[in-house]
Amino acid sequence: MSEDAANPIESSTRMTLPPGVVVRPILPRDDAALAAIARQVQAEFGAGSVSDPEVDAMQRVYSRPRSAYFVVERDGKLGGGAGIAPLLGGDDGVCELRKFYLLPSVRGLGLGQALLDKCLLTARGFGYGQCYAEMLDRMSEAQRLLQGNSFQLLEAPMGYGELPGSHTWYLRSV
Repeated sequence: MSEDAANPIESSTRMTLPPGVVVRPILPRDDAALAAIARQVQAEFGAGSVSDPEVDAMQRVYSRPRSAYFVVERDGKLGGGAGIAPLLGGDDGVCELRKFYLLPSVRGLGLGQALLDKCLLTARGFGYGQCYAEMLDRMSEAQRLLQGNSFQLLEAPMGYGELPGSHTWYLRSV
């Protein structure tokens, strides 16, 4: 078995991004645009009334220990992002995939996969053994992405930060 086959996360992170696309760590200058993206995507999936002060200070929030957030830029314009952080109320070895938002204009280009790969590789580097994710039930494309990446559907949430309106929870080893 080749090294790439033994380590699908690392082999897929070498995937070629479309021209003009960059995946990079969040910067302070990204906060306002990312907050607008988060609210747009939340509204798209019926969660527009959910109050989440974290979205206005993403760079600061994800600069905490064992946390990271990555954004995707297409032709210099933010298209979304995703991050990892310790699972609130969870075991020290479990991180949570959080704030995974992509604008409709950048979906279907493999950018969700690129962000997921970057988050999982970073989680492994931080010493996490598992990655938890929860999402709104209507996010069927995101659910397919997780299921296609060995996330297993859970019967109940983990930790204590349950997303309002979420009845869909996943876990996988990193």
